[in-house]
Amino acid sequence: MHSLVFFCAQKVISDHASTRKALDYIPREIYPVLFKAAFLDLRTLVLRDVVQRWPFSVLNFSTILKRCKHCDRDVIREKPNKQCLQAVIMGVKDYLINELRQNRIPNTRKSKASTSQDNCKLRKHRPLRVVDLTGLQDDGDRQDADTIGQWSRTVALAKACIEISRTSRRDEYNSSKRRKGKNGSPLEGAFESQLSVEIHANLFVTSNSYGTVKDALLVGKSSPLCLKCRDLRAEELSAKKTISILELLDAVVLRKLELRYNNLGLCGLSSVFPYLPTFENLISLKLPYSNIDVRHMTSEMEESFQSMVSVFSHLPNVKELNLASSRLSGRIRELLSVLQKPLESLELPYCYLLPADATYLANSHHAPFLRKLDLSGNNLSDVLLTPFCQILQQASTSLVYLDIMECRVMDRQLTSFLPALKQCSQLQYLSCFCNPISSQGLKSLLHTAVQLPSLKIVVHPIPVDCYEEGLPWPPSTYDLIDYSIDQQKLSRVDAELNEIRLKAVRTDIVTTVELYNDFSLDMLQLY
Repeated sequence: MHSLVFFCAQKVISDHASTRKALDYIPREIYPVLFKAAFLDLRTLVLRDVVQRWPFSVLNFSTILKRCKHCDRDVIREKPNKQCLQAVIMGVKDYLINELRQNRIPNTRKSKASTSQDNCKLRKHRPLRVVDLTGLQDDGDRQDADTIGQWSRTVALAKACIEISRTSRRDEYNSSKRRKGKNGSPLEGAFESQLSVEIHANLFVTSNSYGTVKDALLVGKSSPLCLKCRDLRAEELSAKKTISILELLDAVVLRKLELRYNNLGLCGLSSVFPYLPTFENLISLKLPYSNIDVRHMTSEMEESFQSMVSVFSHLPNVKELNLASSRLSGRIRELLSVLQKPLESLELPYCYLLPADATYLANSHHAPFLRKLDLSGNNLSDVLLTPFCQILQQASTSLVYLDIMECRVMDRQLTSFLPALKQCSQLQYLSCFCNPISSQGLKSLLHTAVQLPSLKIVVHPIPVDCYEEGLPWPPSTYDLIDYSIDQQKLSRVDAELNEIRLKAVRTDIVTTVELYNDFSLDMLQLY
């Protein structure tokens, strides 16, 4: 339920003209509630004015939009409204342009009333220094016209920085022309050098947005509006372009780096790796789909791999690692043993793991601390099964998220690791999608699942006995996708699964055959 303060804030913002007049006299403590009310009610004009007059040095979206005593809606977990975010950006630009132009106007004699009003504003006003957008939801599976995704946010913020830089330079040029022949005040230049607002955001850069983002980062070094990147996601960028972006980032601010779909391979990445230790606070490194393959190494590739190992040894704070679709057969120990801090999140899907890799993981310093583990696409039907059970046992007190999609798990393998899975008391998410499991095996899985007190989501395959006659055995992934399903059989299995949840009083567990869902990983608290 909303508090009385929140209802009053909604009433205040219902009329834009009245709100604008009242903002300078509203107590500064009410501004965060006004901001949230305007954001929720899509009052973009009010939102722009609130940001322009923001009385604190920091405007943090996560702090303001999360569930609080005034409003029980957790807006920060929702995708941001496009118009509202644009209004915030415009408000920041209005603030900077107003500050720049006010401090270039020569001092004139003011009336007592004007001085009184200015004093009232000064008592409440602290120069805005940081706008933190890092808490906003990034791209999900569903897109719509009213929200703004991470790529579009990145471009909008970059263009705002470039525009402010141009406005500042143009105004400074005009001001210097007016001062020609007069004694200009040295305080004006000093003020401009101090006036700076940092936009902290998670950036998504592609080849289409590369030029705009690079320009924004370049001008930020001297512009009143400076773009600071906390999490960088770069897709399909060449090594040269990736390096040029990394060179412009604040080494202290960056915490997460994701380079994907770049097809650089080991040799291409070796030119990028030397820049990574520069980021002393880097805690997350993701290199999925980078065309890393150690199975057929040339001497040059081996040298690049050793460079990768060396760089990993100089990343003291990394606790999240994603190497999806990297063919790392037999080399996991070399890569992960040099990491100084135990990993809390490890994603190795489709990495062609060998028994030696899985055995190392089971006995490594990482296993007892793993909160997220993704081994999708690795064959758990044979020699990897025993070390996989050992990994579950080692991570039983920490594991929150487990994904073993498309691991060729059948009923026999399922029976083998269910005892170890039953020990994972913190598990909240389990995916065994696209594995050839029967309806009987699926029921056995759910009987174990309902005993896990924290479990929220089970993503399971359609049982193999719910397909039409003629399904090859053992079925491949393509068979499970291509063959038609007997809907009557599937409905009966769904009813039986629901009965298991009802009897165990665990209707809070969601069971689904949908690969994509709305499960949030915020509980991992990796950042």
